[in-house]
Amino acid sequence: MRAVTYDAYGTDNSGLSVREVPDPKCGPGQVLIAVRAAGVNPVDWKLMTGGLDGMMDAVFPVIPGWDVAGVVVARGPDTPEFEIGDEVMSYARKDMVHGGTYAELVAVAACSVARKSAALDWAGAAGLPLAGLTALRTLERLDVGGGKTLLVHAAAGGVGSLAVQIARERGARVIGTASERNHDFVRGLGAEPVTYGDGLVERVRELAPDGVTAVADFVGGQLHTTLAVLAPGGRHASIADSSVEQHEGHWIWVRPDGAKLAELVELADQGRLTVEVAATYPLEEVGAAWDASRTGHTRGKIVLTP
Repeated sequence: MRAVTYDAYGTDNSGLSVREVPDPKCGPGQVLIAVRAAGVNPVDWKLMTGGLDGMMDAVFPVIPGWDVAGVVVARGPDTPEFEIGDEVMSYARKDMVHGGTYAELVAVAACSVARKSAALDWAGAAGLPLAGLTALRTLERLDVGGGKTLLVHAAAGGVGSLAVQIARERGARVIGTASERNHDFVRGLGAEPVTYGDGLVERVRELAPDGVTAVADFVGGQLHTTLAVLAPGGRHASIADSSVEQHEGHWIWVRPDGAKLAELVELADQGRLTVEVAATYPLEEVGAAWDASRTGHTRGKIVLTP
């Protein structure tokens, strides 16, 4: 099969290549998925730099990618949950960095897989798993619901835009930081937009004079602002800054979970959750896709289409 690979850690895209590699084996409790689309996430290129080497082993050559939408083409032993031909999606992170989703085929544990949303195309389905599960887990840790006011840092991004929608579905008031060009987009998701940068604390305080109940940081580097706008007894979490744990916050590292993903699929099928796709790229343009992701200013998700 064709796949994106790299043979060693590196700081740029020069080590990436698209080449023929052996098809993955499909073991017990796994399904083999023919990839229709693979979501791009910042963790993908951060892994190539060795940034998580202290936490996860890499087996080279690495095929990157943790998000997938596609069709089941084989089942391992004792995998009754799915049939060949099922359209599925998954947050397909494994215990080591190796056989990822930037490929024509990927083997995934069935417990991490959900049936594809009928309301989403392949690109939207591939953009939902990691970002959506991250948003959902963050909101659950923050106990976001009716009567709460949530501040979302990076509300127009892949995770933030989904968190806004889920929080609104749970009855929360949402304030979302974004560049001015994305204010209409954030407003359309149901949040009150504020411009990030100098003066952010004052702008949030104008909307929530008594402070916000919870803060979800999906970009990093926001701890000072978070603590300055958080109401007494409020909760905060970050997916990009582990130092929040030193200030009674939660550092979120989402787990693969097919059942939780199915909850998000149900919201999408009911028309209550949409996935913004910023751009799609073929495998051969993975470097361009990663460059776009590195800017940190993408609205929605970037997706590869093998």
